[in-house]
Formats: sequence, C-alpha cells, structure tokens
Amino acid sequence: MARSTRSMDWGFPRWRPYGSEREAVKVRLCDRHGCDAPGDRPAPKSPNSPERWYFCETHAGEYNRNWNYFEGLTAEEAAEREAQERRDAGDFAESRHNEWAGPGDGSRSRDEMRALEVLKLDPDADFEAVRTAWRRLAKDNHPDVRPGDPEAAKRFQAIQTAYEVLRVAEERRQWRPD
Repeated sequence: MARSTRSMDWGFPRWRPYGSEREAVKVRLCDRHGCDAPGDRPAPKSPNSPERWYFCETHAGEYNRNWNYFEGLTAEEAAEREAQERRDAGDFAESRHNEWAGPGDGSRSRDEMRALEVLKLDPDADFEAVRTAWRRLAKDNHPDVRPGDPEAAKRFQAIQTAYEVLRVAEERRQWRPD
C-alpha cells in the first residue's frame, strides 16, 4: 500500500505537532571510541585549529580536565602567552557580579572605590597605603579619643567598614593566581 503524501495541515506547517517531521534526524555520536551518546559538545583538536572533536557531556569533561593549552611551548613561551592573554582579557578576569563601573581598568570595584574615598586615597593606592591611612584615621576618630562626639563614632564606623572592604578585596586578589 502506498504511503499518503497528503498532510492534514491545509498548507499551514505551523499547525503540525512538534516532532511530526517525516525526515530522519541526523545525530552525531560522541567521538570517544565505544561511546554511543550524542556528541553535542565541540572541542578543538589542537590549539588554534578549526577542526573539532564532538563529545558527549561526560567525555567533554574528561577531555577538558586533560587539555594542556601550553603543550609544545617552552616555559618562557608559555609564560609570555599567559601574560599576554591576561593583559588582553584583564577586564573579564577582574569583574565580579555587580562590581562593574570601577576606575575603568577593571582592577577595583565600585565598593572599593567608595572605600578609597572614605580613606581619602587615590584609586591606584596599594594596600600598605590603605593600612597606613586606616590606622591614622582610626586613631583620630576613635570613640575613646573623642568620647562625646557622635560624628566621630560614625566616621570611625565608616573607616572600619572601608578598611574591611579593601582588606577582603586584597585577600581575594592574593588568593587568585595572577
């Protein structure tokens, strides 16, 4: 018996239900030997190559764990390439969620910039200058030094908060490998 070529959508293809296509769907399998899962995650075969492997999620994770981006380079060339890429993508590496609009170079967040203003420092001040300014201002505005001044207590709290923000940011920078 011949298959019917007539459809029931009266010329409106959007009226067809999903998955009602009659053509075979082409599925690419994972390139890992012996794997029958769909290979829907592309991975480069070598650095700067347009050719790709296509892996399933499990084998893509395994591939990425074992990928050596600096394979075939000397230690000096690898260090130079890493420094160049950090220089090119510095704004992306330094940005954090809701911390945009710093000084423009991506090195400080908006909160850090406000903290530097409270401590009366320049945006490019290092952490030693931050510590020195914090100690000086904290001694001048400490509630024990000025017991009857409520404004000094508020300034002292602002100085402590500013120092805490900058200290945590400095620890985060020290912890993150550059």
